[in-house]
Amino acid sequence: MTIRIILADDHPIFRDGLVNSIEETGVFEVVGVGGTADEAVALAFEHKPDVALLDLSMPGNGISAAQRISDAGTAGAVAMLTVSEDGDDVTAAMQAGARGYLLKGVSASELRQVLAKIAAGEAHVSPGLAAQMLRILQTQIPATPQPIDDLTKREEDILKGVASGKSNKEIGLALNIQEKTVKHYMTIILSKLQARNRVEAALIAHKAWGGSD
Repeated sequence: MTIRIILADDHPIFRDGLVNSIEETGVFEVVGVGGTADEAVALAFEHKPDVALLDLSMPGNGISAAQRISDAGTAGAVAMLTVSEDGDDVTAAMQAGARGYLLKGVSASELRQVLAKIAAGEAHVSPGLAAQMLRILQTQIPATPQPIDDLTKREEDILKGVASGKSNKEIGLALNIQEKTVKHYMTIILSKLQARNRVEAALIAHKAWGGSD
């Protein structure tokens, strides 16, 4: 079964050589070529290729084209072919829906192998870039919210009192509220923290805040 490709790159000589390299074995057919992001989007809409192979830095921006093609679902997969080894570019391309990210120094045989894998549903990032991309993604992953983050200001104040070893009565005096009100809040705090008693709650507070005010 022939794998249908569209190719968008703004350097005609490179693009022509790439077409010949891709089609050399007869496994692939380049059904459309272009030189801009808009042309890539139009080609994907017209041909519904198995893979859209896009230059990152072509006019109109390859990542923008990848996003538009991915959103429209007009290609089976999107792959970037670029000279950029910038981790931010890799991450942006993947977030835009690209399944592959290849550097232009890749050999023709390796390019064909990777395109076949991408067409089959696999993802690929050129060696050496994957670890860099992972590091960037890890820095972008927001910290997992903790139950203690859900406490109100009043509940935090009471828990800080507990963590400092104060009794309910002492906390009440410090906050100018009744002792029974402190007990009521403590029931809510224990529930939110899923703590069995005030000792566990204090330990959770010390771990989260490093102490108490």
